[in-house]
Amino acid sequence: MAIHGEWIHFGDDCQYTGYLARPGQNSEPLPSVLILQEIWGVDRHIEDVTRRFAGAGYVAFAPDLYAERGERPKELAPNRIAEVQNFVNENGFAVIKNQTACKAALATKPEDLRCRLEETMKHLFSELTSGGLRLDKYLPLCLESTRFLREKCNYCIGQKVASVGYCMGGGLSALLACNDPWLSGAVIYYGSAPNKQQISNIQCPVLGLYAEFDEHINTGILPFSAVMNELGKRFEYTIYPKAQHAFFNDGRPSYCPNTSRDAFLKTLGFLKQNL
Repeated sequence: MAIHGEWIHFGDDCQYTGYLARPGQNSEPLPSVLILQEIWGVDRHIEDVTRRFAGAGYVAFAPDLYAERGERPKELAPNRIAEVQNFVNENGFAVIKNQTACKAALATKPEDLRCRLEETMKHLFSELTSGGLRLDKYLPLCLESTRFLREKCNYCIGQKVASVGYCMGGGLSALLACNDPWLSGAVIYYGSAPNKQQISNIQCPVLGLYAEFDEHINTGILPFSAVMNELGKRFEYTIYPKAQHAFFNDGRPSYCPNTSRDAFLKTLGFLKQNL
């Protein structure tokens, strides 16, 4: 199947950008999947994931949460984020939260690279190291994205929309379910759970896919499940044995092919059932 992928502008004033992928020969509107990025942004991996969902027969769309008027701050340019990802892959993600270890690792880098790494990490991780990411600041763009897919995009207009998010995007997928009453399903890949007050607003089924070795995220699973059950809402989840956070990202050392395959199949089954 031919897949058509392109970067587009959207929003009432075309102020937002995102990567749209669709089956190349769809002659009528299809259901759509909103792909929500990891902290690394809409990079080549997320573009590839978006095309995978298009290959499964959906219109798939990944909004760039870091772009303003089509432009990212220079510190969050794709090449700058790629440098940070390489640094984290070399040293492990724990180095970000250990100031001493991070400084020691940075000291091994050439001065110009070290400066770029420090600037970009400050933009990416300052919230992460001081209490957690503020996902709510991305919610208006997520809501605008689902509205665009339902009401504006000719390839999927009038059809159902579900969200699939990874890491930061996983938490956003859950948060979107709490705030978009027309969302038809939400998939969370190792993302944070919403709070109890937000959960009461969820109107759609939710699927969670988690890793055994991901303690920080996993502390929220059972409370989330308990509240969903208490409120009569549908939440199914899997915790994959021996898997690590970001097991689906084939550009990270944590990538696990077998786990990723099973998670993707569960996701497609969930989407088929709800879209």
